Amino acid sequence: MAGSNIKQPLLHQLPKTLQNVDPRRRRLRRHKSAPMAEFVPGEMNDIKEDQSLPRYKSILDKLHPSFRKVILYLVIYLAIGTTCFYFFQNQIQGKKVNGVLDSVYFCVVTMTTVGYGDLVPNSAAAKLLASFFVFSGMALVGMVLSKGADYLVEKQETLLIKALHMRDKVGPSDILEEFETNKIRYKCFVITATLVVLLVVGMAFLTKVEKLSTIDAFYCVCSTITTLGYGDKSFSTKAGRIFAIFWILTSTLCLAQFFLYVAEFNTERRQKELVKWVLSRRMTNVDLEEADLDNDGVVGAAEFVVYKLKEMGKINQDDVSLLLDEFECLDVDQSGTLSTTDLTLAQSS
Repeated sequence: MAGSNIKQPLLHQLPKTLQNVDPRRRRLRRHKSAPMAEFVPGEMNDIKEDQSLPRYKSILDKLHPSFRKVILYLVIYLAIGTTCFYFFQNQIQGKKVNGVLDSVYFCVVTMTTVGYGDLVPNSAAAKLLASFFVFSGMALVGMVLSKGADYLVEKQETLLIKALHMRDKVGPSDILEEFETNKIRYKCFVITATLVVLLVVGMAFLTKVEKLSTIDAFYCVCSTITTLGYGDKSFSTKAGRIFAIFWILTSTLCLAQFFLYVAEFNTERRQKELVKWVLSRRMTNVDLEEADLDNDGVVGAAEFVVYKLKEMGKINQDDVSLLLDEFECLDVDQSGTLSTTDLTLAQSS
């Protein structure tokens, strides 16, 4: 009687929609959250961190581990490239302003494949060296620097979400849900705004420092960020090349990320349209026959979910077969269910 008295008030605390659901169906809806992904934006914990005691950390300690790796690889690449091109500066012809600065500038222009042509190798050894650094630079940009750019965009994306909901009482979990729901859309917004800012800053610098007209500045900016690099307009002053070292690297990466996010957004939009079509389509007898995995004449909840996921393109039959094979390996007693005994026996064997 005491147990029933305890269960009765707990039952009334359940939502009415769950009280009317069959217990077997309610049992199917019970689930534990999946393991957290390897990368979750650390900015979601800013509210909790603000309430903790202040910690004294260096700038590198505050950076994300993947971003620290990006900085490390970039510094190593630029250090080696600058040193090599500095020793080969007599074998590189063109307009020069400073030995070290020209070496860093040439290294960045080579790595990003901009290739203005204002500095070019004129010996066999210098040409071979430039060929090596252009391939290694492209690999660095493709595999490493893009991850760092993606991290920075996600950081700004989180700040954008917080700014949009500044007047609303939302917690970290709400921000995380919004982040995951419209992740690609916010990325497109952030990267577009960043790209526009870089374009304006580049044009302003070229008109003020390099003394180019507005049309020539826009022309130089476009030919640079697209890595076209005609070479008739480029950075020729000392201040211009210092600016170019940072601006060329960030702007070319930004444009590459922009096209990547646009492609992801279009893919996600088509995927959502497919999901919407699948959910709105009526089931037929043919669908029931295909969804009946165990051929017992009826379709259970698990079979229905698997069939719909396959129809949405989220999984395929190969994925299902691999999971079923793993299940059969773990089901040692061949009972059709998994228990702690099955897991113990499977691990011991």
